[in-house]
Amino acid sequence: MIKNLVGFVGFLLGLGQSLVRLMPRGKRPDVIFLKGGFVGLPVGLVARLLGIPYVIHESDATPGLANRVLMRKAAKVAMGVPFETEDAAGQGLSGRETWEWVGIPIGEEFRKTSDLKRRSLKKNFGFSETAPLVVITGGSQGAEHLNTATTEILPELLKLASVGLVAGRKHYENMTEIREKYEIWEEAKLKSNFRMWEFNSNMNELLGAADVVVSRAGATTIAELAATARAAILVPFERLPGAHQVKNAERLKKAGAAKMLIDGEMTRRPTKLLEMIKELIKHPAEREKLATKLHEEAKYDSARRLAEIIIEVGDGNGR
Repeated sequence: MIKNLVGFVGFLLGLGQSLVRLMPRGKRPDVIFLKGGFVGLPVGLVARLLGIPYVIHESDATPGLANRVLMRKAAKVAMGVPFETEDAAGQGLSGRETWEWVGIPIGEEFRKTSDLKRRSLKKNFGFSETAPLVVITGGSQGAEHLNTATTEILPELLKLASVGLVAGRKHYENMTEIREKYEIWEEAKLKSNFRMWEFNSNMNELLGAADVVVSRAGATTIAELAATARAAILVPFERLPGAHQVKNAERLKKAGAAKMLIDGEMTRRPTKLLEMIKELIKHPAEREKLATKLHEEAKYDSARRLAEIIIEVGDGNGR
């Protein structure tokens, strides 16, 4: 209740600030770009009131509440991924003529790699060039449940593959046991075919080296996996507001573009994750099928197209 009250007061303050900034006619922008979230809701409502066109970019398969409120009057709705059309607009499907699938802007370095390049990247990271490589990542901050599950299944997993874990800045120091067991140098080489990082600044290369990637199901992460054409097991965190990660993963699972394991199920049964990884390691054809299907989601010109849309809407406003 307290959080809701604070949020409501913040919304009212946002309306007031938006009116002060956008009301003067000489200072009104030709177009406003909104990325989603409630911070943009008062801006969008005031823009609608003043007749200022706005463009929305929605990353997830199902828009959040703020974008649902704003999208029906938006000059353009740029979709990160195709919407789940049954409930995308919140109320029916009107306004679809303003929707365009542009993808999610990501770094140009995320590209599909050849088998030869993949072997070279494995070697650069200190892995075996010939063994399958499983990369597990919870993002820059990490994911505690993914780290815990990895710790439990790692001994069995290393019998089948090399493993790289991006533990995250938030959780790396807590992985004392696994660091002491595996990160021991002998003659300038690690004892095992396991590597762990707090954060890896070359994620494009790490993903490019991987045969299987285990990750959360955030929209940007999925876009990077699609661009690099990786076979992925998505582990969405179902307790996030709006369950966007679950919906993102379910859409791809349904399309045959990724495997999915809910975080709660993985936490209860880490061996379930081990079984899914083993299945993909043992069946290269299935990995290739998933990677190819996910790669169909890749849009390398997202940033350019999004910029074009904003400029087109602004030019069309005639101010």
